[in-house]
Amino acid sequence: MLINGIDSMDTLTDFETERQTMVRTQLRERGISDERVLEAMASIPRHEFVSGAQVAAAYEDRALPIGVWETISQPYIVALMTEAAAVRPGDRILEVGTGSGYQAAVLAYLGAQVYTMERNPELAEEARRRLARLGEGRAVEVLVGDGTFGYPEAAPYDAIFVTAASPRVPEALLEQLADGGRLVMPVGGRQEQELQLLVKAGGRTVVRNLTPCQFVPLVG
Repeated sequence: MLINGIDSMDTLTDFETERQTMVRTQLRERGISDERVLEAMASIPRHEFVSGAQVAAAYEDRALPIGVWETISQPYIVALMTEAAAVRPGDRILEVGTGSGYQAAVLAYLGAQVYTMERNPELAEEARRRLARLGEGRAVEVLVGDGTFGYPEAAPYDAIFVTAASPRVPEALLEQLADGGRLVMPVGGRQEQELQLLVKAGGRTVVRNLTPCQFVPLVG
């Protein structure tokens, strides 16, 4: 079987072992406790979402470049964002910043309907093909555009994920969040940010800081 240019059953076994080790040491031991999230992270082949040059590092505890100044987030951050958003089957989710499609695949595995927006048409098309090949194409709609405006055509959303940093949460995204909806995004400057969970309830927005982080800047 050919994976990222490597034809080897031993490699498949290694990826499975690395993925289970990632879940145990990077996620479970650091406080991720939602078993559904852990199952998703243990099942989605992260090595399929990185370039051939990065495949050997696919399960390492760090973000990896995917080209055009974008990255695939660190596994712990993906799990933390997913757990914080309390994703449920049937949730309608907007993701701003598709990247390689890994976060969208995790959300789809959890039973969500995902609308994911990517500014770069080439990355969007690669993600679309990748998700279709891995069987998540029906649950994920990949859109090309400026995610800071959201995607009002499918609003309101039960959860919104923003995978790039901004000094503030775009107002359009808050407006498209359903009552009781959860928004997770990094907020701050270029060098220092705080991953925040915002919950919209009864006309109020409650903010909780999750962890310091460093994402690429949100463009828009």
